[in-house]
Amino acid sequence: MSGMTDPNTPPPQVWPTLRANDAHALIRFLVDAFGFTETAVYATGDRVDHAQLNWPLGGGIMLGSASRGPDDAWALRPGSFGCYVVADDIAALHDRAVKAGAEILKPPHHTDYGSHDFAAKDPEGNLWSFGTYRGAPTP
Repeated sequence: MSGMTDPNTPPPQVWPTLRANDAHALIRFLVDAFGFTETAVYATGDRVDHAQLNWPLGGGIMLGSASRGPDDAWALRPGSFGCYVVADDIAALHDRAVKAGAEILKPPHHTDYGSHDFAAKDPEGNLWSFGTYRGAPTP
């Protein structure tokens, strides 16, 4: 079993992270507009120390409040995040995002590499691209 991992261990994942001026409001927006699932939120009052939002097709994002003190080693600027998210039903997701007040930057369109995409901005200024392209096969 050289090189094998415990079968109960999930496969390696990438979890993009971002910060927000109003993390509680951003969490609500990402759940309502895009369909993320609120999985964990560790907060004290208005400050969110850590939140995990899962994506229905796997993976997710982690986020927290921007104001976490001068010793914050992970001080990301709110609104500087961008992410591509794989989704199945782009038309329905786009309609959901519009209904929740997302700023649509690029309406649903087909790409020359076979994806059906749209792009939006959240209230903090982060950029989100949703599409059906799942990436090139691993060689």
